[in-house]
Parts: sequence; C-alpha cells; structure tokens
Amino acid sequence: MDLKFNKNEDHNKLLLSEMRTRLGQVKLGGGQKRIDKHKAKGKMTARERINYLVDNPDKCIEIAAFAGDGMYEEHGGCPSGGVVVKIGHVSGKQCLIVANDATVKAGAWFPITGKKNLRAQEIAMENKLPIIYLVDSAGVYLPMQDEIFPDKEHFGRIFRNNAVMSSMGITQISAVMGSCVAGGAYLPIMSDEALIVDKTGSIFLAGSYLVKAAIGESIDNETLGGATTHCEISGVTDYKSKDDKDALDTIKKIMSKIGDYTKAGYNRIAPAKPAKDPEELFGLLPASRADQYDMRDIIDRLVDNSEFDEYKEGYGQTILTGYARINGWAVGIVANQRKLVKTKKGEMQFGGVIYSDSADKATRFIANCNQKKIPLVFLQDVTGFMVGSKSEHGGIIKDGAKMVNAVSNSVVPKFTIIIGNSYGAGNYAMCGKAYDPRLIVAWPSAELAVMSGNSAAKVLLQIETASLKKQGKEITPEVEKELFDRIKSRYDDQVSPYYAASRIWTDGIIDPRDTRKWISMGIEAADHAPIEKPFNLGVIQV
Repeated sequence: MDLKFNKNEDHNKLLLSEMRTRLGQVKLGGGQKRIDKHKAKGKMTARERINYLVDNPDKCIEIAAFAGDGMYEEHGGCPSGGVVVKIGHVSGKQCLIVANDATVKAGAWFPITGKKNLRAQEIAMENKLPIIYLVDSAGVYLPMQDEIFPDKEHFGRIFRNNAVMSSMGITQISAVMGSCVAGGAYLPIMSDEALIVDKTGSIFLAGSYLVKAAIGESIDNETLGGATTHCEISGVTDYKSKDDKDALDTIKKIMSKIGDYTKAGYNRIAPAKPAKDPEELFGLLPASRADQYDMRDIIDRLVDNSEFDEYKEGYGQTILTGYARINGWAVGIVANQRKLVKTKKGEMQFGGVIYSDSADKATRFIANCNQKKIPLVFLQDVTGFMVGSKSEHGGIIKDGAKMVNAVSNSVVPKFTIIIGNSYGAGNYAMCGKAYDPRLIVAWPSAELAVMSGNSAAKVLLQIETASLKKQGKEITPEVEKELFDRIKSRYDDQVSPYYAASRIWTDGIIDPRDTRKWISMGIEAADHAPIEKPFNLGVIQV
C-alpha cells in the first residue's frame, strides 16, 4: 500500500473513532446517575430492554441514534431523542422496536422525539413490519409543547398512525413499563395487545395531582391507573407482568405465534463475502472531499464476491450503474463515479458531477430495475449537476428532471448510502431523504448541504463584503480572511453528518463495514411489503 492509502486510512479511522466515542456518550442517555436511579426502581434501561427482547443484539440496526445530538442544550439536551429505535428479530420475526428512555427527562417528548417516533412508524408502514412499543414516558415536554403538540406531524399523528397500521394488518404490541400519561395513554390501547408491569407501570389521562386539582378527588397513582386497576377493573390492558423481564418474555411468546407474511419476492441466493477486503475501504476513500478516486474500488468491497455487472459501462461515465448482490440479495447500484473520465468524443468530465449522458443512463437503469423487481442502492458522492452554457444548451435540466422523475416514481425499495459529498440537486437525484429511501445512512466522511463549505463561504463572503462596502467600511485582506473563516466555520458545522443525523435527515451514521448489514436488513424488511402499484413515469420531456 502507498503513502496516500495510509494517510487516507488514518484519517477515516479517526473519523470512525470519533463516531464511536460520540455514540458511546449518546448511549448513556441521561447519564450514569439517572441510570442508577432508574435501575433502583427495579427497571431495565431502554437499551437493556431491547437487548433482552431481541434474538441477537448484534444483528440489529439502530435508527437515528444521533437524533437530538447538540440540540436543546438550554433544556439539558435530549440524547438519541429520548427514545431508542431498532430493527431486529424477536422469536425469529423481523420487527421494529421503539423504547422510551426514561433517563432522559423521564422519557418526555421533545420535538425531535416526535419526529423520530413518526420515522419509526413510517418504516413500519412502508415495510409492513410488526412494531413493538416499550412505553416509559412522562408525555409531552411542556416547556416546548407548542412545537410538539398541535401540528400535522406532531404528537397526535402517532395515534393516527396506530389506527392506520391496525387497518393495514400490521401487528402492534405495547408494554407499559413506566409512566404512560395524558394523550400518550392512547398509544398502548390502540395497539393490538397491551401489557403492563405491576407497581412500575401506570396508565391514566391525568395523574393524581391533576385529578385533585381538576375535580378534588384524592387518589394515589397506583389505584388510579396501575396494573391491577387496568388488568382487573378497567380491562384496558391484556397482560399483567411482575417485572420488565416477565413483560418482555410475554412479548416473545406473542411474537412466536404470529403467522408468516406474504413476501414481495426479491431475489436472494446464498450470501457471499466480498472477494476484496472491506477493511481497505478506509484507505481507498480520500481524506479530502475534493480528491478523485474510482468508485468501483468501493463497490468491490461492498458486494458479494466483489462481482459488479456494469450497465452501459462506456456511456455516461460519471454515474456507475450495474447489478450485484449484497448478502445474497440482488440489487441495482447507482453510484457517483468520483474519477475524472474521458468520453469517446475526447471530452473530460469531472468525477462526482452529473452530466446529461449520466443522468440519461441512470434513468434508464432505474426503469430496468423496476421492470425486473430489483431493489435499488444509491451510493452518493455527488457535487451536483454540470453547469455552464454547454450543459444548459444540451438540456441538462431536462435530463436531470428525467432522473428525478424516475427516482420519485420508482416502486422498488430504495436504499441510500452517503459516502462523501451530497450537495444540491445531486442529493435529490441520488435519492436523498425527500425521495423516500427505505433507509438512508451516512458514513463518517459524509457532507450534506446545498454546496460545499468552501463554495458557500465564498458566495456568502461576497454578499457580506458588498454590504459592508455600502456602509463605507474598508475591507482589507486581513478582514476578508477573518470574515471568510468565520462564515466557513459556521457553515461547516451544518455540513457535518452529525448535524444531519441529529435532525433525522439521515437514519444514522454508520461504520462503512456495516453497509452490507444495513442494506440486507433493509431489503429483508422491504420483502414484507409486496409492490402494490406499477412503475409509471407519467409525463416526461423526451
């Protein structure tokens, strides 16, 4: 291996180390003191509950672990959005699990908590996956109630989704393992089956203090809405459990008896590992986002047997398209080529830029995958579409629109991996979050924004210096540099993959070596939901 490879490897492994450190902090939730206090009540933590429930904790993927990262600091923060969401297997059945983290503000709902729960339900509905709720929440975080309570995508949408999922035949199971108050009390009762843990679980529309204030009745919380009340008097819950493990064991028994599902029928054979070592990903991916490299080298370390059957290899070369397998599943790959390429006409095309011919190729390939019922995997490292008079006169807008149209109307499941750059309209064309990928994740090397930090800082600097000059201020080279550095620093914070993950623009930041696991788990989930409508591009400019 050469010196450049070693430098790339050091850089990318440092990024991965930072990600692991930050993830370790996130997993502490509200901190060790609150964890100790939580366990003193005889309760397991949210992550312990999930790990006990699933067949194999190592074969799970966690959705939006970095939700809320760096947000709400004036309120003490909201690690992981105050809720843990994982896809795993329970009694052999793949399902989605949502567990409130009561160590974070007693499991109260911040705005990002609502967004994360809705994302979990969206995944369950798209893939017709059973969903298990492990409830331990104090309800809406009152200081921010105006940002979580009344709007369409706020708290109430969750109960609407409960009803819709029930009508779709999606199994929902709830275990009340702590507080379950006010509007949140509807969630377990709108599930198919509800469990409650004796002495620690409680369900009521209003707690004892509010009851006293509202109607003058004096009553304790256990009598008002504890396990005995709801299992033996109100009939609100179906199972009374002696402790957390007993409740989780009951869920395992329920899941073990669920019938099989109608499969979408995506093609799968025996899995095979890549022939080329995935460990080499760290040295192949450049440390600089501006450097060129061959995306085929990345693909070779992600796909089974390192076999990639290219479609239209010599045409539209700034996008690679072709067929492969990932953990046995047949996939169609659409990837940005980051290497400078020379066309048959002798023209040079910049890597990472989408040209008319590459957009045309991608459109046709996406249509082919829909025709053949092959899931799509997008590997993003894109700076945008080509600009300038030649591209405009050649119809780049029309060709870009075709590609966006194909991505938008695709009916096979789509999965997006942001490897490096994800800028501007390139993010859209390569199946960004707005285009309904079943899962979208980023590597620690990813950057998401309208444009790069350097380009954006230059544009913003021009605007700011023009404004200062109008005010009669002199802009020296020193002042200009100080302004540029300040603008770029602010913009770079927003370009970071953590900024995107904290707001759930992506479903997570992952170790590049886990890419195969995420795609495989995603296709397995998608296989629960047969395609219900034909692929149709609608009106399109030829």
